[in-house]
Amino acid sequence: MMTKRSTTLRNLFLLGAASAALSACGADDVASPGDGVIVVVPPVTGGGGGGGGGGGTGGEAADACPTGFTNFGTIEVGGAGSGDNRRICQLPQLITDDLFVENVAGVIYTIGGKTEVGVDMGADGNLAGGDAGSITFDAGVVAYGRTQADFLVVNRGSQIFVQGTASAPVVLTSRSNVIGEANADSIGEWGGLVILGQAPAEGCGDGTTSAPCGLQVEGTAGSLYGGTDAADNSGVIEYLQIRYSGYKAAENSELNGITLAGVGSGTTFNHVQVHNSSDDGIEWFGGRVNQKYLVLTGNDDDSIDADNGFKGAIQYALVIQRDTGGDKLMEIDSPGDQALLPRTNIEIANFTFITPRTGEYVHVRGAADIAMYNGLIVSTGPCIDFDEQNTVDETTGLGEELGAPRIKGVYLDCTATPFKDDSGASDGVSIAEIAALFDGTSNTTYDSSITLPSPYSISAVNFVNASAAAEVDDYSDLQFASFFDAVDYVGAVEDANDDWWVGWTCGLTGQMSCLDIPDAG
Repeated sequence: MMTKRSTTLRNLFLLGAASAALSACGADDVASPGDGVIVVVPPVTGGGGGGGGGGGTGGEAADACPTGFTNFGTIEVGGAGSGDNRRICQLPQLITDDLFVENVAGVIYTIGGKTEVGVDMGADGNLAGGDAGSITFDAGVVAYGRTQADFLVVNRGSQIFVQGTASAPVVLTSRSNVIGEANADSIGEWGGLVILGQAPAEGCGDGTTSAPCGLQVEGTAGSLYGGTDAADNSGVIEYLQIRYSGYKAAENSELNGITLAGVGSGTTFNHVQVHNSSDDGIEWFGGRVNQKYLVLTGNDDDSIDADNGFKGAIQYALVIQRDTGGDKLMEIDSPGDQALLPRTNIEIANFTFITPRTGEYVHVRGAADIAMYNGLIVSTGPCIDFDEQNTVDETTGLGEELGAPRIKGVYLDCTATPFKDDSGASDGVSIAEIAALFDGTSNTTYDSSITLPSPYSISAVNFVNASAAAEVDDYSDLQFASFFDAVDYVGAVEDANDDWWVGWTCGLTGQMSCLDIPDAG
């Protein structure tokens, strides 16, 4: 069970109160975590509830590591004097069988270097030399990377199973966090998690090329993704925290908190938090996976980034940037070659995006396609920037004829103009053109009667049935309509009684600090 450490109110950062410029939307139908209050407990935006530390129970390190792990001595979780000693057990760097990472009292796990699950099985599972493996993380397991070069890769044909629970998530974090030296702005202290699948991606698996699929993923040389199996299954991920990750391997090649590349719709990916990544929170490169219950806090680049022909849906997403770092709330694009198929198509419903920063917003470009239902965006600058849509390559005639972005039940609370004006750019879209995309169920102007942090009722709130809207709007065979729950509210959380984020997240109202480490065993 996760231990909650006390945090004084004076260390809380209340969005909407910390800056007169940052007002926000709230209502019975527009709400966020807590008792109707968006309270971001540091280190999302500030200090850390009294510093790092373990669960506070103390304890002796286990005498030995479980079979299959390498003993690296002991570590005092929370730093010298904490009394919480644990045996360090390192994962093998190549896993070609079924490895179970058990939650054992007195044990903490570590990831050393590029740790791979399986040897690439190729686009169709028949690549010579390929060898499948799996890794399973028991509920409550904590594992850490020591350096930026330490990260976990699940190769094509292999699987990962994260068996966290609402009270005992799996936590993958950094050594600095473990020994109590992380702070509110710690980022990029270990690599992160990379999952590679055999689902289609742009230029791979769309039937337009006879060459075997094998696209190089960012951040790790020699790791390939892509294939023709849209329903590919890379495993089951439930109740997972990734903290303080991200690494810039080369220019335009970074490890994110979580990288999902070519991950298929057979994969389960729900109840996931990424906190303080130095690059994106989660980036999707192609693939077909759908997901629910995402929490993205304090990430330094884009919180949600989808490109390279990703076609998938997200429902219930809470994104909160810290005041000292963060780029786009959501960046959706394709790599620029409009002739490549498949093209990116993302649909998101019931989301709350909040940034105390100016100039950070939802950015859609590269003729990617998007649908947004029942969402709230709060920003001190513009909320949305759309670049040119509906593009077909004029020379080859290739490309998909995309529909206009579908925006229904979306509320914008932007103290500046709600839209970024790109009318002077070659691919720019004017404010008037963006505004025309919003239907009568949305608002696009600042409304001082909509206040946060208290979610009091307002008459202006409208919502749509996301499932029904997706069924009407979709021109593809992706069946997002059957994935979306038909809920009757706007935002990631229905009201103060909606607690899907409670117990397994860090840094949110009433939850443990992201500087603390859960108890073991």
